[in-house]
Parts: sequence; C-alpha cells; structure tokens
Amino acid sequence: MGLIGSGRESRESREPLPPLLARPGAGLLLDLDGTLLDSEAVHRCAYHQYFAGRGWHVDDQVLEAFSGRRAAEVFATLPGPWDGEDPLVLTEGVLAALRSSAVRPVPVAGAARLLAACRLTGLPVAVVTSARRAWVCATLDLLGVGQEATMMVTAEDCLTGKPDPEPFCRGAALLGLHPGDLVAAEDAPAGIASARRAGIGQVIGMTTSQPAAVLLAAGAHTTAPDLVALAGAVESMGTR
Repeated sequence: MGLIGSGRESRESREPLPPLLARPGAGLLLDLDGTLLDSEAVHRCAYHQYFAGRGWHVDDQVLEAFSGRRAAEVFATLPGPWDGEDPLVLTEGVLAALRSSAVRPVPVAGAARLLAACRLTGLPVAVVTSARRAWVCATLDLLGVGQEATMMVTAEDCLTGKPDPEPFCRGAALLGLHPGDLVAAEDAPAGIASARRAGIGQVIGMTTSQPAAVLLAAGAHTTAPDLVALAGAVESMGTR
C-alpha cells in the first residue's frame, strides 16, 4: 500500500532481533489500534461525531482517557456529560459513529510484513486488543491476513480490560508461553501498563499516537515509530 519507503526500510530492517525473541519459547503479542492499525484519527472523529450529536463538547484531552481502553469502562468511571447513562449504550453510539465515518484507518508501516514473517518463521503471535472481534477481523482482512490463522484476545474475551493485566495474561495463555518470554508492542499507556503488570518480558512502545517520553514513563522498555524494523528482524530468523 505504499506505506514503507525503500530507503528507510533497508536501514531499519537490519536492526537486531529483540533478545527475547531469539530465545526458545519466545512469542509476540500485538495491540491493534495504534500498533497494527493507524486509527487514532478515525476513533477521535467517531467520538467527536457522537458527542456532537448529543450536544456535548468534550476536549481532546478528555478523549485521551479512552486511548487503549474499553470505552464502556471509561464511560463508567470518568466524569463527563454522560454521567448516569448506561456505558454500554454510550459505547454502541460511538461504534455506530465509527461505522458511518468517512475517515478510514490505514495499516501501520510493517504491520502486514510482521504478521507474514511470524507465520513464515513459526514465531507464535497473537493480537491483544480492547477492540471487539469484528474490528479485529476487519483489520486482518485489510492486512491480507487470514482471520482463522490469527489468534486474538478481544474485548469479548476479558472480564476487565487494559490497564488490567488480564488481556495480556490471556494472550500469554493463548500462546501457551510464559509471559516473561514474550515481547509486546503497544501504543497506549494503558496497554503498556497492562503488559507490564502481566509480566511481559519486553514492551515496545509505538510512537504512533504518543511521544516516546510518555510511553517510556508508562513502562515501555523501548520505542519504535512503526513495525518495519521488527518485521525485518523477524524475517531474519528464517535465514539463520
């Protein structure tokens, strides 16, 4: 889709594989929005559209609280013009706005390559997201990856969402691997907190929606602008 520049890719693809992924029993857990999919503008537009329809003005700073989290849990705990309303009904309103939005998400550079490389090299991988399964399946279709061949932990699978450790604990269990042997990629502080609390061995903070300083302060071990370097490193596993 023209998202990866050849010069940048050739430099970043030579970066070394994260040490944990080179060990036996390693695996990879990937967030969806902001990690595999550049969708911040899409979600922000949907929230603004829904709130405007309700006659509410909500600052972008307030919307940051929804980043990486299940909307119903935020609506239930964050004070706002929605106080007293059913969080699930509010969430359905936002999702309806999302479905009708003319703004469409695009893959993060390297996303399709990374998933393909995991399949070719046999590196265990799962998507761990606060989104619902339908959004994950649509994203995998966009990336050209078979839904049936991709393991996933979605909003429907967890009693408590990020920043609780449950999503990443479930991701590790789904792969059948120890959390400390896994690498996770996340773009939101809530997701980074979830991964760290689950005991994930290395967390890569994706600077697609937050500056590196924010992600490192949240507990990321390192940061990356996209998935190009990680994809190249995983591809190199097949040539050893």
